[in-house]
Amino acid sequence: MIPFNRPPHTGNEEQYIAAVLGGGELAGNNGFGHKCERHFEQTTGCEKALLTPSCTLALELAALLLDIRPGDEVIMPSYTFTSTANAFVLRGARIVFVDVHPATMNIDERLIEPAISARTRAIVPVHYAGVACAMDAIMAIARRHDLVVIEDAAQGVMSHYQNRPLGSIGHLGAYSFHATKNLTSGGEGGLLLINDKRYCERAEILREKGTNRSQFLRGMVDKYSWVDVGSSYLLSELQAACLWGQLEAAAEIQASRQHTWQAYREGLQPLVETGRIAAPHIPEDCRHNAHMFYIKVADMAERSALMACLESKGVASAFHFVPLHTAPVGRRFGRFAGKDVHTLRESERLLRLPLWFGMQAAEREQVIDSVLACCRSV
Repeated sequence: MIPFNRPPHTGNEEQYIAAVLGGGELAGNNGFGHKCERHFEQTTGCEKALLTPSCTLALELAALLLDIRPGDEVIMPSYTFTSTANAFVLRGARIVFVDVHPATMNIDERLIEPAISARTRAIVPVHYAGVACAMDAIMAIARRHDLVVIEDAAQGVMSHYQNRPLGSIGHLGAYSFHATKNLTSGGEGGLLLINDKRYCERAEILREKGTNRSQFLRGMVDKYSWVDVGSSYLLSELQAACLWGQLEAAAEIQASRQHTWQAYREGLQPLVETGRIAAPHIPEDCRHNAHMFYIKVADMAERSALMACLESKGVASAFHFVPLHTAPVGRRFGRFAGKDVHTLRESERLLRLPLWFGMQAAEREQVIDSVLACCRSV
């Protein structure tokens, strides 16, 4: 069976993990963590990068940093993972869901402004499949209404919009290093990117349980104490060591994934040309990271039949998010602004194909041949 995913492994991780185990500094905010954070500060141009135990917690840290309170509203697409909404619901916010562009599954920026109310505090664009939302338009809306933009770039590490790294365009951004992502810090992990200087100092305090410990470690204060609310948002040094091993091989990882993505695109093009399936659309101003390759079929019934056929041929596949506004908690804590024209329908058509670092030519060919054969039979 060709699995849907294999977590990336470059071979560098073990030596760095061993170094941490031998050095005795296991807690976060240490050597490898600092190296990873400096890497992202240099490659994205953000003001500050802070590693977190997950992208979920990076988003929660962002919500805490913005002082989101009961009654505040946050605008986002419904087609996203629960973490995008949970981060703000936990602070008492109401979620306002907006429809997506069917071509990219990203939030339709034209529908954001009509969804804004006197209670709106933030906009959370989600860069689905590592393909950028229309960030210039979204930032312009935010400026007009004095709103904060938090980029959910969980899938967007090393993707770009108009040559700007995703996560570095909004006021805040969040990456994921989960085992399913292009880079992993040992199964879980995340990063908060701070692009607005006014949030830098407080973010460090909130991440360190509400203390000014980071300032103490830099010699800026002679002792540290409890100065704000906060929680424990530090990634362990073992996980940072794993991530550093992958960052050293990031270009190799990307090249491998791009090769597989392009092979799928070319191999399945006959089905696209006949209208049998739809393939991902990449806008001209976007440079994606080959996080995933998906196809779209007619409806959910056809998708289920195709998945069963692929499984019979030894190929695992997966669909993705069930729109949040259709879920019990989504109905309880949110509302859909306007009409759901595309979100539910397109979510039921989408099917993800296997894609991982190091995928071999024979594995790619088996996936392509299986999709071609199954699309002829279902």
